[in-house]
Amino acid sequence: MPTAPLVPTAPAPAPATTDLAAPATTPAASGKQPPAAERVYAHVKRAVLERHYEGGTLLTEGELAEAVGVSRTPVREALLKLEVEGLLRLYPKKGALVLPVSAQEIADVVETRLLVETHAVRKAVPAPPGLLDRLAELLEKQRGQAAAGDLAGAATTDRCFHATIVRSGGNEILARLYDQLRDRQLRMGVAVLHSHPDRIAKTLAEHEEILAALTAEDADAAVAVVTRHVGWFQDLARGATR
Repeated sequence: MPTAPLVPTAPAPAPATTDLAAPATTPAASGKQPPAAERVYAHVKRAVLERHYEGGTLLTEGELAEAVGVSRTPVREALLKLEVEGLLRLYPKKGALVLPVSAQEIADVVETRLLVETHAVRKAVPAPPGLLDRLAELLEKQRGQAAAGDLAGAATTDRCFHATIVRSGGNEILARLYDQLRDRQLRMGVAVLHSHPDRIAKTLAEHEEILAALTAEDADAAVAVVTRHVGWFQDLARGATR
């Protein structure tokens, strides 16, 4: 499967459109359809985060309207919202360009994650009740997703593993700050797993190390593993791998 580069060059002025047949989101379990603009928003956002729509793809209103089964008006509303979130750039009368993940975005996300996560993992020693069991459950879930080739699922669980540690400290402001990184983390995580399929094994091993350090109540070891684990993204932005 072709992958989008994590450190792309500037997009071409008139990129070619690609197949927009990524699956639309499932209606709510209650059977009640959400508003049309919300359905378009959820459909496009999911497809961008899971790389059905890769960086550099030009999305047109007509094709999206047909894919989701709505008129063009809610499509415009959804695309405007996604542009504000930094996932798309709108071009009048042409469509919306899916923005690739840039080196600067990776650097910003890594810097913020390191500040939050090293503080949170140190604060998690000794671990509050239920944290170690929950992390073990998530690690096992991620192993299963990796074995099944579910890279999008593995990336989601990866983020949940780290978010669980952050939330365990009980600082709601810090947890909300971390949640603001969610979409960028998911998109970067899926891209990395596609570009570096061997990375999933390293991710699982490092999650095991984090859990072991927390179990042993070794805060310094936990901080060291988190720093190495998260910092790898910065190495990737610079063109290095380990």
